[in-house]
Amino acid sequence: MEFVSDPPISVKIEKMKQRVRWQDRLILERQIDQTRFVFASEEDSPEFSFLVVGDSGSGKHRKHNPQRQIAERMLEHCDRSQFVLHTGDVVYLVGSSEYYPKNFIEPYHEFIVGGEKPKKIAYDKMTFKTPILPVLGNHDYYDLPLIYGLMGGVTLPIRRTLKLRLDLDVGWHGSYQGKAYAKAFIDYLKAIDSDEELQHHLDKHYTATTSTGRCLLYEPGNFTRLPYRYYTFRSGGIDFFALDSNTFNAPAPLPRTGEGEVYRRTLEARIYELEQEKLQIMEEATKLNSNSPEDAERLDDLEAKLEQIEEVKLDIDKQLAADESTVTDFEQLTWLRQRLIESWNTPEVRGRVIYLHHPPYVTEASKWYQAQTLAVRRNLRWVLDEVAKELGGLPQRSLVDLVLTGHAHCLEHLSTGNTGHADSYINWIICGGSGYSLRRQRKEGTELKETFGNIEREVARSHLYIGRSGHGLHKRRPYSFLRIDVKAGNPAKFVVQPFVTERFQRDWFAQEIEPFSI
Repeated sequence: MEFVSDPPISVKIEKMKQRVRWQDRLILERQIDQTRFVFASEEDSPEFSFLVVGDSGSGKHRKHNPQRQIAERMLEHCDRSQFVLHTGDVVYLVGSSEYYPKNFIEPYHEFIVGGEKPKKIAYDKMTFKTPILPVLGNHDYYDLPLIYGLMGGVTLPIRRTLKLRLDLDVGWHGSYQGKAYAKAFIDYLKAIDSDEELQHHLDKHYTATTSTGRCLLYEPGNFTRLPYRYYTFRSGGIDFFALDSNTFNAPAPLPRTGEGEVYRRTLEARIYELEQEKLQIMEEATKLNSNSPEDAERLDDLEAKLEQIEEVKLDIDKQLAADESTVTDFEQLTWLRQRLIESWNTPEVRGRVIYLHHPPYVTEASKWYQAQTLAVRRNLRWVLDEVAKELGGLPQRSLVDLVLTGHAHCLEHLSTGNTGHADSYINWIICGGSGYSLRRQRKEGTELKETFGNIEREVARSHLYIGRSGHGLHKRRPYSFLRIDVKAGNPAKFVVQPFVTERFQRDWFAQEIEPFSI
């Protein structure tokens, strides 16, 4: 049985539209752009900094809490940083409202108004002092089969009777198809009962004016809701585009004959192997004592391995289930295409940053060959190719200055070479090692290759990888976040400063990592 379930893409899209009353009559009458916000700040300096975290959301750890270690170091940089970008997976293992207090509010309480008393902050009433601007990760959409909800909600003595030493971060229920995330971060207009109340709310909070119409005014310390599951904003002449990659990561359907059928049987065999591996992990866990420091570390490793197996199984399930009815979110992709074109036709814009959860390029051990990685890469390429056509060919520099992602539990910097598409010569940074289990780099190395016809050639290369390494007592777990300094000038320059806090032999050590410019 699956530990988690992922809603269909069509359900994700429709539920999120309902939650923001997408294109409601009162919204259309006011010509409101529901995919944009403006900061309520008079200062818009061309030199500014922002922080990046991702895959942070695990609050339960035996004897240690990596997420809190990272949050404490982030506080040292808040004064010089205008906002925090979060690349998704805010709460693990499923995005349940039950786990926001421990997995998000407590670790980041200094960022939240009233944070000196975190237990009194409701997850759906958070207001940020320093803006935290997330995108949805796959775990923020996950739900929980009823039997695991029951198992997660019962008492510890009963779980011990069942010999369940693996204490996964699950409670009674899941995210309800992303509802918890929406109520935590998005302007949840569905909760407004009457048209009169909605009119008042829109006239109070959607007062910013832009080239695309009125939009939400983001007021740190007062009103810090996001307009939708994907959105855009501008800071210091840089356009930022936040995407929901969970709705354009569907694998292409497998052919029902020939090589497609052979590959299908290979995937089915792989599912069986993974199920057997899962049973072995659970059996090993019954022999470990969580009160022993060494066994506790091993249980953390086993939980991480179980989560990784579930992720691989879900990717295979998506491939096996894909058919001609599988949905891709072309509405969002078309929106990104149009907004990038508008950005390039706006003289005062001097740079562009995209952030999303799933990385199109990655050397973490399990991600490069996943069907979802290919789908996201294919769809982003389509968007950028379309933008390049509209602009009359590639500009003198890359169409996007920087793409930030999570999902792979590591910190990685890659750059594309000539891919044959408009995603060539772009810098890609994965920031997915901010609290949850870390992953190793793949054994195949730093070069990423694709097959074009009968020719295999390099399309990207990894320049920096910070993830799990070593074995046994020599295992290293370097958790991380970024500060990115944007410099004046057109085009803008970005200086990336990684910050790493490593857990080694049950103690914590700060690592010094050299900054790099892009």
